[in-house]
Amino acid sequence: MIRNLSTDKSEGSLIAGCMKNDPLAQRQMYEWLSPRMFAVCFRYIGEKEAARDVLHDGFITLFSKIGSYKGDGSFEGWARRIFITAALMHLRKKDILRHTEQLEEFRGEVAYDQGTIDKLDAQVLMKIISQMPAGFRTVFNMFAIEGYSHQEIAKELEISFFFCKTM
Repeated sequence: MIRNLSTDKSEGSLIAGCMKNDPLAQRQMYEWLSPRMFAVCFRYIGEKEAARDVLHDGFITLFSKIGSYKGDGSFEGWARRIFITAALMHLRKKDILRHTEQLEEFRGEVAYDQGTIDKLDAQVLMKIISQMPAGFRTVFNMFAIEGYSHQEIAKELEISFFFCKTM
């Protein structure tokens, strides 16, 4: 698996190869991006098999739209947006947000100690996020991890701004 592009091809030459539909470049692109993009898909979807399907859909979109990448900003950031959009489309198809529990059902006092929070590692955090109801998980990911504003989230998810702020 290619984790560091400098050992084989530069990012620019890999992108150029994918623009020419070069199967080797596409495979290398997949090997380079798939671990990180799978993590993105899984954070939104919460199920491994469905996240793999979304990852696959994201790569199909990435390879078909790679010609529109203009080199402004990081390629990985551009690609990440494609995978987030693929995950959101998957959630929309399943109408996830309409079946989200009311926020009041999840409010309450949570007991914790600072030592436990300090020891949270990425795997534990990912497990906690994956156990959130789908609608809350989606808004959480978009706000806390991706940096979307509440208004941007509401627009992307086609929900009211009020609903988004209460999550």
